[in-house]
Amino acid sequence: MALKKKDESYDSLAREESLSEKKAKEVFSRKEGKEKKILTTFSIEPSFKEELEDLFEEMGLGWAAGIRFALKEFYKKYSD
Repeated sequence: MALKKKDESYDSLAREESLSEKKAKEVFSRKEGKEKKILTTFSIEPSFKEELEDLFEEMGLGWAAGIRFALKEFYKKYSD
């Protein structure tokens, strides 16, 4: 039985995954005086998510940064 040679695109994909895994481990395990981050999930309608993504993009924020910003603003407004 002949073995197939690994495809280069597969190797680059595996390399990207390992880089993202390293980044995730770094983000979620920082010990520089900051609290560790907690991964949360929630469900929203796709159309509403698209609206939020567009709004965050206009603000120069990605999805996660936009959600963190929105939650901080909500907390400031309603914590009084």
